[in-house]
Amino acid sequence: MPLRWKIAALAAATACLVALAVGVLVHLWTVMDIRSRAEMDATNTVYSAMDVYRRTGTLADGAELDPAELPTALRHPAGADRRVAYDGRIEGNLGPSVWGAQRVGGPGSPVLAVRINMSPQLHDLRRLDASMAVASLVSLAAALPLAVYGAALVARRLRRVAETAARISGGDLDARTGPALGHARGRDEVTDIAATVDLMADSLGRRLRIERQFTADVAHELRTPVGGLLAATDLLPPGETEDLLRARVRDLRGLVEDLLEISRLDAGAEAPVRARVPLAAVVAEAVARTGLDTEVAVTGSPAAERGEAEEHVEAEEHVEHVEHVETDPRRLERIVGNLVINAHRHGRTPVRVTVEGLTVVVRDHGPGFPADLLLDGPRRFRTGAVERGAGHGLGLTIALGQARALGAELRLDNAPDGGAVATLRLPPPPTDARLPRDGAEADTRRPRP
Repeated sequence: MPLRWKIAALAAATACLVALAVGVLVHLWTVMDIRSRAEMDATNTVYSAMDVYRRTGTLADGAELDPAELPTALRHPAGADRRVAYDGRIEGNLGPSVWGAQRVGGPGSPVLAVRINMSPQLHDLRRLDASMAVASLVSLAAALPLAVYGAALVARRLRRVAETAARISGGDLDARTGPALGHARGRDEVTDIAATVDLMADSLGRRLRIERQFTADVAHELRTPVGGLLAATDLLPPGETEDLLRARVRDLRGLVEDLLEISRLDAGAEAPVRARVPLAAVVAEAVARTGLDTEVAVTGSPAAERGEAEEHVEAEEHVEHVEHVETDPRRLERIVGNLVINAHRHGRTPVRVTVEGLTVVVRDHGPGFPADLLLDGPRRFRTGAVERGAGHGLGLTIALGQARALGAELRLDNAPDGGAVATLRLPPPPTDARLPRDGAEADTRRPRP
């Protein structure tokens, strides 16, 4: 149940309890007042009737001598005492009553009694109860929309805070709740929460900027000495030591280049240079550059991804068009290459790359991605699990950053029968995109390092 309905239900329940409590208190107080007034009337009436009886020897209206209905408690009063008693019996038109009684003489003399009927007052009490019930319902009907509106305002502000926190969790460190939550109209609990979220985002942003700047500075400073080391290895005499040292220096240079690439991705300085290229050929070229034994399969075409948006294209142009995709081939090769290397390094063969439409799937048959990686995404300098092998954990981080730069989606999963599955979905090309009529296309072939 949404929060606003919970608050509205709580407000309605509180209003009902208050109305019920007030109604009960008013009812009990009115009953006591009616009975007190009836007892006072009975006492005064007995006094008047006794005065008339003693002066004239006749009974005043409503007075009786030893009536049969007289309550037992009043049948033997003391000589000069006037007593009253409540009688809850209902007889005909007479409802609950209050009796007043006094002996006309000494002991053994008749008892003069009067009866004060409370039926009219109790009837008015029932009308008062009904009026209060109606007034309570009307007040509740008027208060409930106001409670719903007030609860909706609170829920809307809390939802705004939750959305901002979700955006920050998703990587948007510039997200803030802003003054719309009432920062300038006074402070309450929701405002405090919003201010805390903003302060948290500011602190997190500062820490990440410091970390990114440190990473970029370290990578930039290491680039020159590592290049010198690589050049110095060329001066070593051939042998096992030279090969081992050259391999380690190359690994170090690769790490430095990865750090520089991540710092550029973090800073948003990477702008894709798009061209219309054959997707299958780019993927095959990227796999070949890894030098690893990987199977490449092409099934389907990008036409399946575009649906009916290009049905008006002529058949011969459509056949040529579906073999290409508009993307940055260098970044696409980087993503596919990192996924293939990661599959071979941390998984087990066979490794298979499947191109279907605008989707590229890389699958291995190893232990699969660890649970925390699937939950939180890849994190730099962390491989996730011992069984996934050693490494600095930057390959998937770079692949994910380059996919974002291309506007593509990179999804990491585990196959039901075992193995890690990385799925890259490229965005569809604009509906008005066309290939050059002369068949020119971007050259994806570059000298291998």
